[in-house]
Amino acid sequence: MAIRKSSSDSSGAQSVDRALALLSLIGRHTVEGIGLVTIVEESGLNRPTARRLLLALMRARMIEQDAESRRYSLGEEAYLLGVLAAQRFNLLDMALDSLTDLAALSGDTVFLSVRRDAFSVCIHKEEGAFPIRTNALEVGYRHPLGVGAGSLAMLAALPEDERFDVLARNRALLARDFPACEPAQLEPLIAQAHERGFSLNPGLVLKNSWAVGVALRQPGGRVLGAISIAAIDSRMGAERQLELGAALLREAVRVETRLAKAFALPNARKPSPPGRSAGQSAAVSATQ
Repeated sequence: MAIRKSSSDSSGAQSVDRALALLSLIGRHTVEGIGLVTIVEESGLNRPTARRLLLALMRARMIEQDAESRRYSLGEEAYLLGVLAAQRFNLLDMALDSLTDLAALSGDTVFLSVRRDAFSVCIHKEEGAFPIRTNALEVGYRHPLGVGAGSLAMLAALPEDERFDVLARNRALLARDFPACEPAQLEPLIAQAHERGFSLNPGLVLKNSWAVGVALRQPGGRVLGAISIAAIDSRMGAERQLELGAALLREAVRVETRLAKAFALPNARKPSPPGRSAGQSAAVSATQ
């Protein structure tokens, strides 16, 4: 017999969902902190509800409030959980060799980004030797999925229904802040990423900043992040796009193999990570 949820069960689950959403929101402002007014605006919660949930998070030491500024930041328990999670796997540690190798190979700037729901967050930047660099992306930048090569690679790697949902949720933000990256403009670039195995940002964020990117997946296929290479437009001709795309695909296999070992999945596919098509594998082998 099915167990019927009581109204209190539903209310409790909703409170947990809201508290976790607040924790994620505060985590995006953990360096400078975030005030209650901004929390209310960005969360859509009313002030009493937000304050009640913030107090619960403070009691659990997941967040803390600065006594002078009254702004909220992640607390010591959140830090501890992050350290414990990093013992299982740390994406930057696993990708760093690949990032430095790609920067040395290309001479350009290499980025590592992670997926956060409908957004992409840059967590590392590795600069190559070429003296002219682009500044379209910096560590800590948070963009809607689809904005930038790594972010676009993540979006293209999602199942179709999930991709449509993400674009629908970000539609207003894209229209307001990134009109060159609205869904209609992204559709041909997503199709191209499926065909070639890597994404291309043809100067949609900054006109003279082009980039290519490849998604990274956890064992099992969930999109985890992306690696990308950005250069000035004169260094990103058609032939070089293919060369850098193939290099990115090789390094994606390398990173995903390390992830598979960290997750200790006995049947992990090492040569060809989940979601990579035969065409993508061919793009890797063609340059080996």
